[in-house]
Amino acid sequence: MSTSDIQFLRVLAIDPSPSGFGYVVIEEPSELIDFGTKTVKGDKNFESLKRIEELINYTCPHVIIVEDITKKGALRRERVRRLIRDIIKLAAGQKIKAFTVSRLEAKAIFSRSVAFNKHQIASIIAAQFPELRPYLPPPRKSWMPEDSRMSIFDAAALALTLLRLHKGKHLKDKKLH
Repeated sequence: MSTSDIQFLRVLAIDPSPSGFGYVVIEEPSELIDFGTKTVKGDKNFESLKRIEELINYTCPHVIIVEDITKKGALRRERVRRLIRDIIKLAAGQKIKAFTVSRLEAKAIFSRSVAFNKHQIASIIAAQFPELRPYLPPPRKSWMPEDSRMSIFDAAALALTLLRLHKGKHLKDKKLH
C-alpha cells in the first residue's frame, strides 16, 4: 500500500513516565483507536522500547509523536531524554516519521480552550474522548505524586497539538526526524 492509498493518518503519541509510559493512538481527524499505560521494571528504557516496538507492530502508525526535549520547558530527567531519543531512532528504523511537540506548544493550543494546567487540559481531552473519562485522575495536590494515568492525557495532548498545528498539511509527506 502506498502512502497515497492511506485515507486517514494514524498517530501514536508516547509520553514516558517514571514507571513506564502512556500512549494514545489517534486516527485523523480525531478518532481514539487505542490508549493506555505500560508499566516496566528492570532496565526501564530497554523494556519500554520493547513494549513500544510491540505497540508499533500492533497499531501500525504512520507518525509517532513524542515530547520535544530540546525546547524550553522540557523538564525531563536524563533517562527519559535518552528514551525519547531512542523512540525517535526506533521510528526511523521502522521508516515511521517521528515528530516532536513541546509542552509549551501544547499549553498554547489548549489555552485557547481556557485550559492552563495539566488537569484542565486532561479534562478537555476527556470531554473530547468520552472513553477516557473513567481514567481522568482527580486534580493533584502539590504534595501528591502525579497519577500514572496522566501520561495518557499528556500523550493525547501531544497528538492533538501536532494535528492542530499541522491541520490541512500532509504529515506523512513531511520529514522532521
